[in-house]
Amino acid sequence: MKELLDKLSSYNIFNYLLPGVIYVVMLSKISHFDLVQKDIITGVFLYYFIGLIISRVGSLFIEPFLKWLKFLNFSEYNKFVIASKQDSKIELFSEVNNMYRTMCSLFLLLIIAKLYEAFLAESPIFYEYGLFVFIIALLLLFLFSYRKQTKYITKRVDSTILKHNIL
Repeated sequence: MKELLDKLSSYNIFNYLLPGVIYVVMLSKISHFDLVQKDIITGVFLYYFIGLIISRVGSLFIEPFLKWLKFLNFSEYNKFVIASKQDSKIELFSEVNNMYRTMCSLFLLLIIAKLYEAFLAESPIFYEYGLFVFIIALLLLFLFSYRKQTKYITKRVDSTILKHNIL
């Protein structure tokens, strides 16, 4: 287990594992949903996966919404890449920034879970289809995450080609 945890980067710990653990613990305190695992190995994987979901919700919904509100302004990606090579602290600041976004997502998803619990009490039929709807929602979440990551890779490739005058 120690070897597994040693392989996790600080980004993985603070943006996936920690939010997953916090979410599961807080969810069990505010609702009847209990995802706390007795087996630590299963727990680490489940909490990491839950944290990954929380992070993706932040990336796909919270960040664009806050940009739309003009609450956030981002630098152009090419400038970010160039500046990151000149100032190594920018990567650290970006990691911390992503952690804050993930924490915003965590608290939003706790509110949604509590509202969902109240909704289930009024409409028990959703118990029957809830898991299927959740699987479809996860599929869509990860499809759009895949698309967003592909765009970042493409921007990075284009930035590198421009910087080094390749092609």
